[in-house]
Amino acid sequence: TGTISSLQRQLEIQESQLRRTTSEKEMLQRKLREQENQLQAMSTKICSLSEEREHEEMMMAIEKENCSLRQVVTEQESKLAEQNKLISELQGTVSQLRAEVLSSRHHIHKQQQAQQEIQSRAEALQHRELQTRVALECITSRFERYRSKIIQATFSTAGSKPPQAEVTDEEVLEAMQKIINERLEFHQMLKQKGVK
Repeated sequence: TGTISSLQRQLEIQESQLRRTTSEKEMLQRKLREQENQLQAMSTKICSLSEEREHEEMMMAIEKENCSLRQVVTEQESKLAEQNKLISELQGTVSQLRAEVLSSRHHIHKQQQAQQEIQSRAEALQHRELQTRVALECITSRFERYRSKIIQATFSTAGSKPPQAEVTDEEVLEAMQKIINERLEFHQMLKQKGVK
């Protein structure tokens, strides 16, 4: 947005300079027309002179003024050519600035689209993370209840001492293995005595 504002300011400056140069060109053209009218008026004066001496003196004066006017016209034409060249350059600069403004706007639009897509993906990921956390809490709760039931069943058997502190998973496994081994031994003993 800052780039677009800067380019638009440059564009306004160039367009203002273009208008000023065009105005100067029109003023130069008006001066040329006025000087041509003066030349025409001087030529008309020559035709109206009746006396040769006055005619010659007037011709010399007119010729001198004509030389001066031709020099001025040449200078004005040179300035006009420079102004035309400057106008062409300014028009090229204005076109380039407009193209840069359009390109910057297109680039910003693409960035906004990419940002919206990233934001949408982030929101989807946050939703999935929330679902995963809820599922994890549910599984953890079920696991703790299941572990509690195993500990309760393991240490509530005859001959087992209830735990005095928090029981580790290894201690639960050892207690269960002990119960299983004692059951197997008891089963073997009954089998040896012939008890079904």
